[in-house]
Amino acid sequence: IAPKLGNETAKAELGRASWKLFHTIMARFPDKPSADESAALRDYVYLFQRLYPCGECAEHFGKILGEFPPQTSSRSSAAVWACHVHNEVNKSLKKEIFDCANIGDFYDCGCADDEHDDK
Repeated sequence: IAPKLGNETAKAELGRASWKLFHTIMARFPDKPSADESAALRDYVYLFQRLYPCGECAEHFGKILGEFPPQTSSRSSAAVWACHVHNEVNKSLKKEIFDCANIGDFYDCGCADDEHDDK
């Protein structure tokens, strides 16, 4: 939907912020989500890609989603999937690849555990 984002500094800042949000959502996803929660996360990922403000980035991520659809059956499957697709982006940008086996130990959203779950 969005056009190309030509400002490389803005593109890099947007990417860092977007990955922070993306990984935080995965880290906060339920361990045992309901079918509705799993569907909501899957739909969010596809809308995230479709509405991403950098058109060329959105197009590239769409190709990755075509090859690696969102995994939303649990927090750990979502987190590992997000790490994997982030690495797919990193490969194309010739950036360092992260060992996804350590994603649970590495990624701390800084959210602290909720003391009371008032859903």
